[in-house]
Amino acid sequence: MQSNHNAQGKKENIIPYIPDGDFYFTKGVEAFEKQKYDIAIKWLRKAIEADPDNPLYQCQISIVYTEIGAYHAANQLLHEVLQNTTDQYTDCYYLLANNYAHLGLVHDAKKNAELYLDKQKHGEFREDAEHLLDLMHNDNEESDEWEFEEEDELIVYQEKLFHHLESKEWDKALMLFEEMMTLFPNYKVMIHDYTYALFFSGSTEEAISKELDLLQEQPNSLHSHSNLAMFYYETGRIKEYKRHIKALLNVYPIHEQQKLRIAVTLAATGVYEQAYGRFCNLVKQQVNNHSAYYKWYSIAAYKLGRPSKALSLWEEGCKKHPVLADEESPWKET
Repeated sequence: MQSNHNAQGKKENIIPYIPDGDFYFTKGVEAFEKQKYDIAIKWLRKAIEADPDNPLYQCQISIVYTEIGAYHAANQLLHEVLQNTTDQYTDCYYLLANNYAHLGLVHDAKKNAELYLDKQKHGEFREDAEHLLDLMHNDNEESDEWEFEEEDELIVYQEKLFHHLESKEWDKALMLFEEMMTLFPNYKVMIHDYTYALFFSGSTEEAISKELDLLQEQPNSLHSHSNLAMFYYETGRIKEYKRHIKALLNVYPIHEQQKLRIAVTLAATGVYEQAYGRFCNLVKQQVNNHSAYYKWYSIAAYKLGRPSKALSLWEEGCKKHPVLADEESPWKET
């Protein structure tokens, strides 16, 4: 009886171990070093949930995103860290410079590399930042540099806009559109993305009206037919939808981005067989930076009785696009 009592007493004195942020962080780093990036992301997300204010955790997951080519997601995190730490976590500047270099945004890569070197005289990444600047060095005339910087500024806006649209942050996208329209009035292509964001933010009739006006100006516009097919399908106006989807079924564009737009529109409006064929003919390397490529390709595959193909696409998409990992497998929503 005495031994049982002691055993019970020892059991009552056991303190349960509750993992903290550092535990999850260590697990994430171990997975990252083994190049198991999807597992690393899961552990690091747990670390951030345990300690949302620790900038080290967010910087580390941004590094994982960089490794898998999710540069937009990485940059978003790094900017948040700088904002939340009032620019104290200066390693972010080098990490941003590296990501912008990968994206081809040379002006922003140079700017962040120089900021890092200015703030970190003897920083860990000093040699890397100097090497990055050497690679980007050029002897163009000053006038050419100004022209380049203006074009580069547009690309930066496009990057931010792309992130908001991918994340379905419609209100943020609309605010950015208004700013872009003031700064770049001659860049007309973005107006179609504006009506798209307008529609899904709840201003359905205004979006349709604006897109119809654009179609009247350019009757053969793929962007307009694609948007209107989506808008009418979503609002249940099937007669109008059929007219615009028919215009897309007879068109086979040259550019991969236009091909993707048609494929996504077909899949999103239930034309799965034709959509699947379009997806199969895409050059993956040119369109896999769009989460919609993986989402709607997987849906089309599933609807046509190819569940293993659908699962493979979805899992690959979640690894490359962290925004997808927070969703249920999309065919459950259809």
